[in-house]
Amino acid sequence: MTTPKVAMLTAGGLAPCLSAAVGGLIGRYTDLAPEIEIIGYRSGYYGLLKGEALPVTPQVRAEAATLLRHGGSPLGNSRVKLTNVKDCVKRGLVREGEDPLKVAADQLARDGVTILHTIGGDDTNTTAADLAAYLDGNGYHLTVVGLPKTIDNDVVPIRQSLGAWTAAEQGALFFENIVNEQSANPKMLLVHEVMGRNCGWLTAATARAYRERLARKRFLPAFNLAPAHHDIDAVYVPEVPIDLDREAERLRGRLAAKDCVTLFISEGAGLDAIVAEIESRGEVLGRDPFGHVKIDTVNVGKWFADRFGPRLGVEKALVQKSGHFARSAAPNADDLRLIQSMVDLAVECALKGVSGVIGHDEEQEGRLQAIAFPRIRGGKAFDPATPWFTDLLDAIGQPRG
Repeated sequence: MTTPKVAMLTAGGLAPCLSAAVGGLIGRYTDLAPEIEIIGYRSGYYGLLKGEALPVTPQVRAEAATLLRHGGSPLGNSRVKLTNVKDCVKRGLVREGEDPLKVAADQLARDGVTILHTIGGDDTNTTAADLAAYLDGNGYHLTVVGLPKTIDNDVVPIRQSLGAWTAAEQGALFFENIVNEQSANPKMLLVHEVMGRNCGWLTAATARAYRERLARKRFLPAFNLAPAHHDIDAVYVPEVPIDLDREAERLRGRLAAKDCVTLFISEGAGLDAIVAEIESRGEVLGRDPFGHVKIDTVNVGKWFADRFGPRLGVEKALVQKSGHFARSAAPNADDLRLIQSMVDLAVECALKGVSGVIGHDEEQEGRLQAIAFPRIRGGKAFDPATPWFTDLLDAIGQPRG
């Protein structure tokens, strides 16, 4: 029987789980099958196409636990879609006339890889499925086992994606300092833009984590240091339409009462309408290889600040984005436990030749298992009727819809 050879890659945006997942996989294989050779492709599918890989040496195996305490990815990330031939050619990853799937498949065959672990979101893992299907159709069997990485927590049908809990905690920590800017100017509008293109889970969870931290702090209202000055006044997510006029009227009352207004806004809140407005002016917005509008070119937080500022009569508006701060963190204790449980099952499935994406399957009573690739997709919506979220809205006096 041929000894398996394992390859790993991380892809897409960063999340507080990539380094730890890589370290966890190395550690688990070392425990169960130390004879198996492991490599890691640099910068995701970019490195696979270029044939650039890092070997997992005995020293790396011995010190793999170090990776559990770091953010980012030791392998590097990129956004490459193997079925987007035009983009791959433009970036010099393949030559004109070459099929990126074939180039990637040939590289895996040359490297003798029989197991591929992909650590990424729905785009990363569905690309892996395309690759496995191509290989299988050409007589080369590859076991592909993915781990679900996205701080948006929006992968169907996975209950909790890796890194999302940490990102919410870190976003709350970020704003715990930023909120003090409310004391820098009278009639202040603070906008905290949180990552989340199609799903408001991270914005809602960040707001919840922030208010939990706020509840543990001591204040001095007798000297103008009151909890209300630090509290949130609105949380806007993509799943709930926003009535700007109604909200402006409500927020004017908040401004009058405490001389500042604080908004937590998902970067995808009202995005379709904002993009349509921008493109109606003839402006061309950049798109990534997967066809998504590059959200950093839209500036959703600024859009809301520009519209609420004049309506509220604020003297100054400040927009701050916690995304890169939050997504680059090392995983917290909750995520480390989740990572370890998924890594253990990922290695078990890989050694048995079972492909899929590891996750707690919401369509199978939350069972942790390898979920077939065709069932994986992005864009899972956050349910705004979730009790902890409706409780949060009630606490800050925001209408539910």
